[in-house]
Amino acid sequence: MSSSTHEPRLYGHRGASARLPENTLPAFARALADGANALELDLQRTADGHFVVAHDPDGRRTAGTPERIWELGLARVKAWRLGPDGGATVPTLAEVLEAFPGVPMSIDLKPDAPEHVPELLEHLTRHGAEATTTLASFSARVVRRIRRLGYPGPTALTRPEVALLRFLPAALARRHLGGQAAQVPLRSGPIRLDAPAFLARCRRLGLRADFWVVNDPAQARALLEAGATGVMSDDPAAIAPIFLERQEFERVNGRL
Repeated sequence: MSSSTHEPRLYGHRGASARLPENTLPAFARALADGANALELDLQRTADGHFVVAHDPDGRRTAGTPERIWELGLARVKAWRLGPDGGATVPTLAEVLEAFPGVPMSIDLKPDAPEHVPELLEHLTRHGAEATTTLASFSARVVRRIRRLGYPGPTALTRPEVALLRFLPAALARRHLGGQAAQVPLRSGPIRLDAPAFLARCRRLGLRADFWVVNDPAQARALLEAGATGVMSDDPAAIAPIFLERQEFERVNGRL
């Protein structure tokens, strides 16, 4: 188990996306300035083979254009103007890695495209980012490819793995889990994932338990007290005092 397994992390969810255009360099910088110690971001891939940091496959919501990223070259995506004043642009993954070296990141590869995985892994290796980057995807096929190719960094559990973790006996569940982090919402349908029993199981199996999206300080406090290792927030400034409070509690009680 690595020393970072239970390190408390406050992720800027798409950066400080409550304050600045999401998934942009200014939003990531603002998140860290506001107290985040990790970043969460999303990847799409352009038609000419560049990984760009964007959640949606098209620009309707963020840039007011229906153009689809996978059909465009990088130059065209870079021409999009984001935010109310159009002052932000879509960054490449390389730009983010170069701007924030050594910062822990959770990267969600959005397309259900396992064929993109080798390029992504080469990219992370080139930037020396494997140790600090958790790779995630809603596509189990993508995550399986990441692991089969021997990615040395952590991966998030797939949705089926989270279900196994939730419902199977711990010893049996462990045999079927290939990742190191449960990155989960507070609930999935009627099933609550913030229950103390679920968090205790994550800890017992050496898994991180990081929750999205948490913008309520009281909710963040309750999660940390119950054993969560991290939260992903659109507004790290609102949540950072809770993390400082928790660190002080751990220090006073000799846990740091």
